[in-house]
Amino acid sequence: MTLRGSLVRGAQVLVVGLILLAVFFYFYVALPFWGIPFNAQRHGRPPLTPPWALECWLWEDDNNTAAFTSELLDGYAKYDIPVRTILIDSPWSTRYNDFTFDEARYPNAKQYIRGLKDKGYRVVLWMTCMVNNNSPDTAIKDSSDWFNEARKNGYLMGNGMPMKWWKGRGGFIDYTNPAAMSWWHGMQDQVLDMGIDGWKLDGADTLCFGWLFGKIPVPYISAHKGYMTTRGYMDHYARDEYRYGLTKNPEFITLIRAYDTPYSHPEGFAPIDAAPVTWIGDRCHAWQAGDSSVNDKDLMTKSKDVNRGIEAAIRDILLSSKRGYGVVGDDIAGYHGSAIIPPRVYMRWAEFGCFNGLFLNGGHGERRMWMRTPEELDIVRKFSWLHTELVPYMYSHVVLCHEGGKPLQRPLDKGKYHYLFGDDFLVAPIYRDSLANTVVLPPGRWRYLFNDGESIAGPATFTRDFPLDEFPVYIRDGAVIPMNVSRAYTGFGDQESQGYVTWAIYPNGTNAFTCHNPDKSGTTTVRVVQKEGVLDIGFEGVQKPHILRILLPAKPKTIQLDGKDLVEAGDWRYDAKDQRLWIKTKSYSSGQYRIGIKDEG
Repeated sequence: MTLRGSLVRGAQVLVVGLILLAVFFYFYVALPFWGIPFNAQRHGRPPLTPPWALECWLWEDDNNTAAFTSELLDGYAKYDIPVRTILIDSPWSTRYNDFTFDEARYPNAKQYIRGLKDKGYRVVLWMTCMVNNNSPDTAIKDSSDWFNEARKNGYLMGNGMPMKWWKGRGGFIDYTNPAAMSWWHGMQDQVLDMGIDGWKLDGADTLCFGWLFGKIPVPYISAHKGYMTTRGYMDHYARDEYRYGLTKNPEFITLIRAYDTPYSHPEGFAPIDAAPVTWIGDRCHAWQAGDSSVNDKDLMTKSKDVNRGIEAAIRDILLSSKRGYGVVGDDIAGYHGSAIIPPRVYMRWAEFGCFNGLFLNGGHGERRMWMRTPEELDIVRKFSWLHTELVPYMYSHVVLCHEGGKPLQRPLDKGKYHYLFGDDFLVAPIYRDSLANTVVLPPGRWRYLFNDGESIAGPATFTRDFPLDEFPVYIRDGAVIPMNVSRAYTGFGDQESQGYVTWAIYPNGTNAFTCHNPDKSGTTTVRVVQKEGVLDIGFEGVQKPHILRILLPAKPKTIQLDGKDLVEAGDWRYDAKDQRLWIKTKSYSSGQYRIGIKDEG
């Protein structure tokens, strides 16, 4: 054979090899993990997340009992740290997953859940798609009879071949089998009928494989209705559990994984249309995995060369938002690692979590803030309340995202990990153990949230120190922000603000904001027009008692509401030091304010 012939033959072999490699990649990776067509699982808009799920969540994973859960909640109430949702993690059931409370851990479970609900808490329970034949950390450790009955009845995927996972061994419930679903839902109804508000859907679905010759994992598995890919099973898990929960509770949610590292399910774990609330997987109590603050040798080995600390959490939350997930967050201070969470990691993570859709304080390690340092207690409390105050603002953006708009968190091209939080906040998160951080502001005028007396013209890049009780957050001049204020910790009001919607207004030209009221009463729009010598503020839509908190360089000359003069010290006050005009209004006819502004100088 000539040299030319050899080259041609070699090229042909190479082409055939590449084709075979592409075919293998498609059928072994792309199809089973990403779906057909590519990104199919991302089709659809995020569900409308109920307002309660935007408030603060709490959980811990070292003491799974009713007594400790009550101690945790009572302590947060005593130290005035807001909690709306309590997440009860595993092990709470007698085996995985029979949805029967372990009464030794949670005595009189029905009354206990009702007691939590009567106090105003929302309750979310951990679950997976597994039917176990053994569960080392539950009351019933050997459940082989139960498993074998499910297997015999055809309720499990792949003929019930057991799979080892981190909570024992078991099979995957078959979501395509109506009889299996009747059995599964019957067990779930035990707790759904108690009034629980959601599931935390942990990630065992990603292990749903078939086996070639009993040894080689294949990302296809037999189901009642034919073969299914791993991706298909993940989508069933997310969608079927969410949809059934909604039949029991119209404000039911699932907490499910969005995105977790650039190489693990790069399109995201959950289908977006079944992802009302998401988190981005287990992280460790550190700036980065491998830090000296991570004393868990096993974790450090598993995490070698993998960033699993706060920096990775910031990265993956933003990547999740970029992919279209609407409400994203992570365990504040990380899920696992050293038994002692480094204080600065905890504080900075809480500050970052304040400007996530999900504020989830929990995981391994000490979560009783009064048992930690006073500084941590104060900072976590402050930013927990700030997050709570921002619920009307966040919920309004969540509604817009559900209707086809942008996600709440919007990564920016310039500035490391910079993102917009809604339309009006720019966040430049601190991701390393340093007070200094570099901020890159886009065009426009911006004000530092924690000292907003001076504006900065963008584009601008600068580096400065941020004290431990502050965070690099800038607010756009012209912003109109609806808030729910009831405490004095953040400076946006105090206890006297409760029962009123506080509108934080930063006048600059003409701007407006439509608030989708969290009580589902409808919308309220506030329009602000700044003209020479006059500031006009108009209300449209559902009327609510409100407080106007207006940044104003000088005390106004006159203030009118619907053509009538308002009285200083009665209807309004001016704080010269803070350059803030406060107007408090319980009711109004048309809601048209005219504020006479003094000439500068």
